[in-house]
Amino acid sequence: MTTFERIKKTAKERGLTLNQLNEKAKLKNNIIYSWKTKTPSVENIKKVAGVLGVSVDYLLGNTDEMHANKKSDKVINLDEALSEKGVVMKFQGKELSDKAKRGILEILDLIDGDEE
Repeated sequence: MTTFERIKKTAKERGLTLNQLNEKAKLKNNIIYSWKTKTPSVENIKKVAGVLGVSVDYLLGNTDEMHANKKSDKVINLDEALSEKGVVMKFQGKELSDKAKRGILEILDLIDGDEE
């Protein structure tokens, strides 16, 4: 599977079109489509991996583990997971970034673990 095919497959699993992924990663218009025939820059792959919540190694095909350097391989929908915990998805009228959502979810998981 090529890097482009992995990105496309993973984006679909996350409910994103390649255009949406392109926008969330703040890349030039349609640049991901150009990766069918061109090699993406390391910086762009990092941006896409960050949005998709996977490792760069996974996108490059170096591993089949999405989170090779993480403790957990589970894939979650951040919006669903946070809304189930009653967390508001906006701050000062702006949508929270995926990074902020992951951080909030990690904190909530730590708090839930402390209840024992």
